[in-house]
Amino acid sequence: MQTRLSAALLETPDGREADGILRKCVHCGFCTATCPTYQLLGDELDGPRGRIYLIKEMLEGAEPSRATQLHLDRCLTCRACETTCPSGVAYGRLLDIGRHHLEQVVPRTAGERLSRRALLAVVPYRKRFAALLTLARALRGLMPPSLRRAVPVARAPGTWPASSHARRMLVLTGCAQPAAAPGINAAAARVLDRLGISLLAVEDGCCGALAHHLSAEDRSREQMRRNIDAWWPQIEQGAEALIVTASGCGAMIRDYGTLLRDDPGYAHKAARISELSRDISQVVAQELGQSGSRLGTVPTRRAPGRVAFHSPCTLQHGLKLRGIVEPLLERTGWILTPVADGHLCCGSAGSYSLLQPAISRQLKSRKLAALEAGTPDVIATANIGCLMHLASGTERPVRHWIELLADAWA
Repeated sequence: MQTRLSAALLETPDGREADGILRKCVHCGFCTATCPTYQLLGDELDGPRGRIYLIKEMLEGAEPSRATQLHLDRCLTCRACETTCPSGVAYGRLLDIGRHHLEQVVPRTAGERLSRRALLAVVPYRKRFAALLTLARALRGLMPPSLRRAVPVARAPGTWPASSHARRMLVLTGCAQPAAAPGINAAAARVLDRLGISLLAVEDGCCGALAHHLSAEDRSREQMRRNIDAWWPQIEQGAEALIVTASGCGAMIRDYGTLLRDDPGYAHKAARISELSRDISQVVAQELGQSGSRLGTVPTRRAPGRVAFHSPCTLQHGLKLRGIVEPLLERTGWILTPVADGHLCCGSAGSYSLLQPAISRQLKSRKLAALEAGTPDVIATANIGCLMHLASGTERPVRHWIELLADAWA
């Protein structure tokens, strides 16, 4: 694709990056076939190719409008288009750059500003989110069924093994997950304990993804730096990896090195953090591969049943980890049920379900129909956002896959 970005913009890191991304696009349109919003709305401007044109025109000097903002807001950032693209167009980065530029030139309505500020003031802060969730749980009995299902039931986290192994890994605690599903990281700790690895949690916070995707870049970078400061002492003391049990956070942390590359105080550390970050599935699969069929030698507590696995977009398209969890579930005896269109987004997409509720609900209904078609006993996933979103639309239990492994090993 030919570009004519201004000389001033090309002098900036974002301008140069955007120009390089745009020049890779060959207009083939393969991306539209795997775009959830294009499938729903049928509008070229609600597909990746159309959005690329909108960003290109804007960066070349055309005046964007509220319509431009609407089409970019409707993007889930699922990055299925990146998986499909034969030219390797980094659409997700281009969208981040375009949205950030758009935020400076097209004002939002008072309602939009209020909703975004409210999200940024509550969700990334663990204690605030926990307090809000506690209140919602107290009022759960007064809510209509549809709203009641959106409030996760409080569950005991389970035991966290003592640190007793020479091998140590860090784990992201994060913001929403400790309150909504505290058992996930504890389950990961039990599984890794079986594999001879101690999992350590430090006082970190939000990975920065919410602020980043809402174009609050300064706040996002503050959160990234805070986490790096929290993790760095353990890394210097020999922690092998930074484990992430929420694939959405994992995709964000993998980009720390890119997002902080121009920060003289943190560029090196951020790049190292990105190198050390691992989704929990990568570590379990690697350790089992190195240690033989250790998982198979551990008796299961009960006969597992049928499970439908939803692979989050951040796992399969963001982290490029496809087909890694399913064999782990099968090795514990779970029977995987078929899931049609497994590459499509469930509609959670971070804050998307709150900011674009109509499209999000349609995508959730489609995804649940696909997941429940095989009559599974349980639905499993790998991201807290997807877990909560899917659970709000079904009576079937929805759990993180690592919890199912930990249960089987109990």
